Amino acid sequence: MATAALPPDSRTIGQRELVVLVALLMSLNALAIDAMLPALDNMAADLGAGEGNQRQLVVAVYLLASGLGCLWPGSFADRYGRRPLLFFSLTAYALLSLLMAMVDRFDLLLAGRAAQGVLSAGIMVVPMAVIRDRYEGDQMARLMSLVSAVFITVPVIAPSLGQAVLLVAGWRFIFVGLAVIAGIAASWVWARLPETLDPANRQAVELPAVVRNMGTALIHRGAIGYVVGAALLMGGVFGYINSAQQLIGEHFGAGEWFPLVFGGTAAMMVVSNLVNSRIVERFGARRVSHAGVLVFILVSAVQVWASHQRPGELAWFLPLMAMNLALLGFLGANFGSIAMQPFARVAGAASSVQTFVRMFGAAVVGLFIGQAYDGTARPFSNALLISSLASLLLVLFSEKGKLFRRLYPPARPTAAASTSGLAGEIAAPGSGARATGPDGKDSAKA
Repeated sequence: MATAALPPDSRTIGQRELVVLVALLMSLNALAIDAMLPALDNMAADLGAGEGNQRQLVVAVYLLASGLGCLWPGSFADRYGRRPLLFFSLTAYALLSLLMAMVDRFDLLLAGRAAQGVLSAGIMVVPMAVIRDRYEGDQMARLMSLVSAVFITVPVIAPSLGQAVLLVAGWRFIFVGLAVIAGIAASWVWARLPETLDPANRQAVELPAVVRNMGTALIHRGAIGYVVGAALLMGGVFGYINSAQQLIGEHFGAGEWFPLVFGGTAAMMVVSNLVNSRIVERFGARRVSHAGVLVFILVSAVQVWASHQRPGELAWFLPLMAMNLALLGFLGANFGSIAMQPFARVAGAASSVQTFVRMFGAAVVGLFIGQAYDGTARPFSNALLISSLASLLLVLFSEKGKLFRRLYPPARPTAAASTSGLAGEIAAPGSGARATGPDGKDSAKA
């Protein structure tokens, strides 16, 4: 079926602004998770939920649904463009947030969380496709690290924001706040973000084509190990998020200090993503991430030892957990950019299926870890070690047994390059303007 030619899109967006906008879009997903943590007890009490691990379902159901929902946006974004899918996802996110602010039963809250996860999954899938439209290789890894450094500040502050809302209003106003932020993001996208999908790369929304494109992105040997490996590592983090309120607040006795303790460990991911953005183009995404996963295994082994030999001692758990989360800053963006590298023409479909595997797989792993909570840190620490060892094996599979290779030479800087590496603007394909990188060259060819 032919697609009518679209009028040129005159919007342009600078790379710094793009980083912040993409980070805002992706942070909506994190807000829907982490801002809930201080309010789980209040929700369970007000809506008649059972005690113990059942309250974790407010987080776990959303994680599972958003992972499953990642399957659908990419193919539509490859057909109709990135902007329409972003508008749809943001609208669904806002409306369902308002509906959940009015529920009076726990099962209705869980149903709303499931619907929100599925229908708003585009806020996780489409931003990565936008970046892949214009960047590749280590340059994409660098930009994704900067995005991560910005949006990861959300898990740092979100529990404190949720706690602040509880001090002045009920938990329902957390959902109202989510709707307001989604409205701001939609306005920003409408005003500033150009359509980045090249018309020449539009794909048909036909089941055989969708299955073919997703299948290609899923079974590619160079990508699948990084996708599943990232899912396992993220699963450990999701298990931490699911059980954090019980683990830190109750087992380690942090009590009202829980938001600060949780945010303090998550803050290390901000630092490591900023460091990664500085070094990844110099050393390469593979070398940085391979070193990161090896160190992650060592730290996780110490976590297991501490959970048995130093149980209940926050002074041991806290620095080790901070190190684990910091190491993820050298893994997430790099694993994602390596896995997306082969799929320029079907970036939307590739982002969909890869994000689905990462999010849904991580949500399942995290759910099992959270539900295995037994009043100690042992199930969680054991899971971290097992998942990191499995991730290393998967990376070895994708790399055919050879770690620390450099497939893409580092970009050659010029005197005109800005010190931040984020000069230039993103323009819509066919608008007459081109997306330029920091060296003034066409970033689509970088």
